[in-house]
Amino acid sequence: MTAKEMWEIFSKENNLENEEYEAWAFGDDSDKLAELTVNGIKTATCSAYYWYEKEGEELPKAGEYSVILNSRDEAVCVIKTIKVYIERFGNISEEHAYKEGEGDRSLEYWRKVHKDFFTKELGEVGVKFSEDMELVCEEFEVVSDNDYEGGNIH
Repeated sequence: MTAKEMWEIFSKENNLENEEYEAWAFGDDSDKLAELTVNGIKTATCSAYYWYEKEGEELPKAGEYSVILNSRDEAVCVIKTIKVYIERFGNISEEHAYKEGEGDRSLEYWRKVHKDFFTKELGEVGVKFSEDMELVCEEFEVVSDNDYEGGNIH
């Protein structure tokens, strides 16, 4: 199912035809992270504030909808953003790390994999990773998976 198809079904069922949405995949291992999301384990994410600033993009806002995609650009679920805040990498809380749902859900695990991810991602454009870098943190809830079969995520 495409993002457009999933959104059309969800928005019609919920009288949201005039609402806007974005469709996107998680940056690293999009299939696994989409599966964690559709299963209710992953309820938060973060991204480098640098990208919003560089691209002149607006920050996400509470109340916005997104269609989460897998690595094949297939729609997995619709999420609704419930909280957005900016935090420095070095100040990310244990609670946020747990909500991201990855690995053993510890802050130690989160710090390691996200340091590696941001070092690589920012390094590709000549920006150095820093513990002081700002992250855009989002918390969300799954509002529809349209009976997506988790086993189809590869």
